[in-house]
Amino acid sequence: MSRDSLWFHRDFRRLWAGDTASQFGTFTGRTVLPVLAATVLAASPLEMGLLTAAENAAFLLLGLPAGVWVDRMRRRNLMVRADLMRGTLLLSLPVAWWLDVLTLPQLLVTALLVSVCTLFFDVAYQSYLPSLVGRARLVEGNAKLQASQAVANVTGPGIAGALAQALGAANAVTAVGFGYVTSAAFLRRIRADEPAPPPRDGTRLRAQVAEGLRFVFGNTTLRAITLCTASGNFAGGAFTAVEVLFLTRTVGLTPAGVGAVLAAGGVGGVAGALTAGWWTRWAGQARAVWVVPLLTWPAQLLIALAAPGWRAVLAGAGLAVAGYGIVVYNVAQVSYRQAVCPDRLLGRMNASVRFVVWGTLPVGGLLGGVLGELIGVPATVWITCSALSVAGLWVVFSPLRTMRDVPAAL
Repeated sequence: MSRDSLWFHRDFRRLWAGDTASQFGTFTGRTVLPVLAATVLAASPLEMGLLTAAENAAFLLLGLPAGVWVDRMRRRNLMVRADLMRGTLLLSLPVAWWLDVLTLPQLLVTALLVSVCTLFFDVAYQSYLPSLVGRARLVEGNAKLQASQAVANVTGPGIAGALAQALGAANAVTAVGFGYVTSAAFLRRIRADEPAPPPRDGTRLRAQVAEGLRFVFGNTTLRAITLCTASGNFAGGAFTAVEVLFLTRTVGLTPAGVGAVLAAGGVGGVAGALTAGWWTRWAGQARAVWVVPLLTWPAQLLIALAAPGWRAVLAGAGLAVAGYGIVVYNVAQVSYRQAVCPDRLLGRMNASVRFVVWGTLPVGGLLGGVLGELIGVPATVWITCSALSVAGLWVVFSPLRTMRDVPAAL
């Protein structure tokens, strides 16, 4: 192994460890909180949609100004504070359950506040990585961070389902809270000097926000990537709103079975993270952005074919293949975005993209809940999986199709 590998970069290893702990908390929470709502609080499809919306609302409400604020702060310190706040908020849920005062409104408010912290953490870490490892190693860095996310996606839902089955969903939330506290402890140990944020030049917040949006939507390739991811997340938010209900009430799985099926998506994601570097070398960093979704995302239609008995395996298979493609796509497109963006705009670029692509999640979640009430959960799963399978057409029919790698001029 080359000594230039990030395996030998001490501070990157600490960032990587912290991100792994954070991702574990996130993916455990994505299983535990809906199970808690569905089983302990007897939530309806509409209420599940509200929970999905609350988990992602911050990206829509604060996504644009967050980029300006992140560009004004030291990003590592911001990530530490966001982790500690998320841990504290989530640990309040089992305490409320132990005191027999847990309610759906508390769960929704907690999910909303956690989403605010997640917004700042995600924008900060994507903006922090180029200064920590250098632009030449962005693909390797993003691949390793995506591997953490994929492993957490495997282990988080499986362990969450098992804990919810054995101890109860409320007790399982404690693992989520401690995941974030552990992440903060690793991040605090990073010793590399972070460049000070540029001094404020008196430009108004609105003008700085507009500069970030112009950079993203004025670039045809970034615009296509943003619309592709936004479309996928919109459909994904609608699907997530009814996913647990579909797996438990239509497919007939136990909480442990739900965790196992959701973990299959993470298995595909791990494989995607391990092979993302190969894809960018073989196909090219720009070309991988559209080739991989075209080949893998239609597999999500297998999820809608799942039913009680052996056909439950189809849900896991669809999640695994799609999860593989999503992770390879994310490594390629995030690295591409970071490579073409000037340092001073990284926070605003990432926040502008996040505002659009994650801001669609709460809207999609609400739509999924409404559709689940009006036309039923199985029909909603068919509609959302169909939309997910074609979301990649934005990048297929874009200038990326004529490119192999990041343009030299950028």
